[in-house]
Amino acid sequence: MEKHIVKADGNGAIDVNGQVSPVTYTVSLKQGKGHSYEVDIRLMAPRDWLVQRGFERDAVLVSQSGAHSHLSRWCHCHDDGNRHDNGNHHGNGRLDLADTISIELTARDDSCTSEVNRMRKYPEFNGTG
Repeated sequence: MEKHIVKADGNGAIDVNGQVSPVTYTVSLKQGKGHSYEVDIRLMAPRDWLVQRGFERDAVLVSQSGAHSHLSRWCHCHDDGNRHDNGNHHGNGRLDLADTISIELTARDDSCTSEVNRMRKYPEFNGTG
């Protein structure tokens, strides 16, 4: 059973279609199965800023360790293929000015299989007790 351990904030950069900007993000660490860890990454980005950069659904976060995480906006796809994004329905899934003013971008990393690996990849948690 998964166990929530800790949350921490980090500073990094977001890359949207080759345009890189500084960003803050939150990482949440949970103990997975065995000795593995799951890390959820979350950040909020201004809708208009994303639209100006041609954002559709994916971006890359470069965390303070230099690791690259592929971020996507929260989206639930219905059985009929239509996308439900933050309360709006868009047949093509593109971000537009009808979306909420702040867009949540998330990623999940379950590749940390040891404490040492987790500490190297996510120094945001070092010293958080």
